[in-house]
Amino acid sequence: MKQLTLILLLITGLNGASFAQNRIVEVKTNLGTMKFKLYNDTPKHRDAFIQLANNGYYDRTLFYRVIHDFLIQGGSKSSRNAPAGKRIGYGDPEHTVDDEIIEHHFHKKGALCAPRQPDEVNPFKQSDISQFYVVKGQVFTEGQLDTLEMVVNRPIKKKITKQIYTPEIRQKLKKLKEEEKVDEFREIAARVKNDIASRYELNPNTLEFSEAQRKAYTTIGGYPDLDGKYTVFGECIAGLDVIDKIATLKVDENNRPLKDVVIEVNVIE
Repeated sequence: MKQLTLILLLITGLNGASFAQNRIVEVKTNLGTMKFKLYNDTPKHRDAFIQLANNGYYDRTLFYRVIHDFLIQGGSKSSRNAPAGKRIGYGDPEHTVDDEIIEHHFHKKGALCAPRQPDEVNPFKQSDISQFYVVKGQVFTEGQLDTLEMVVNRPIKKKITKQIYTPEIRQKLKKLKEEEKVDEFREIAARVKNDIASRYELNPNTLEFSEAQRKAYTTIGGYPDLDGKYTVFGECIAGLDVIDKIATLKVDENNRPLKDVVIEVNVIE
């Protein structure tokens, strides 16, 4: 009997752990419903989003910012009952969350993300969880991703090379070459090359798309330029077509859809 009780407790515990790791929310709109899985390794955003959703904070707000091939953004309380043409999107300083930017969560299509204020006024990248955005993006080719990497990495490599391969070093190598001091030349040249490679490899600002990123960006698409800059705390598991419907709406000069897209957020698991 005790053994059976222990087994039941273990099963209950496992189910509880599974429940905690697989929170599901649905975002209902007048154009359809989307379901999102919230990531367990972004718990601050997950828990804050769930709390606000359970309190009805996002209900009757709008997807007020829509940019085709980029994103749809909503949830701002200033959008609730906003008259046509009103500019929307003011943040709520009472609902900020410390960033949880994680490398393996990126801006593929359907990514659920938290907006934030710019670095100049928000150097620690705190998120404004009173709003959220969903990535629409576009599909890239492998060549386009290669180009994006090159655009970011080439200036970094050039700067590092300039710092290490100084005019003094260049002049010294030139002199060794003229004097045919091959061993000394090779020793210094190798050291310079290794120093450049090491410093480049350790630079946190270089860009190299992972296999998962390349697969996503070349199939369903996304917006890689935002990676590492904003917290991604969930992903769409149903209703990608609804994102497409919203993203193609006609908008005004502030990117607000001419037809209101009203939101209702429910926690279903």
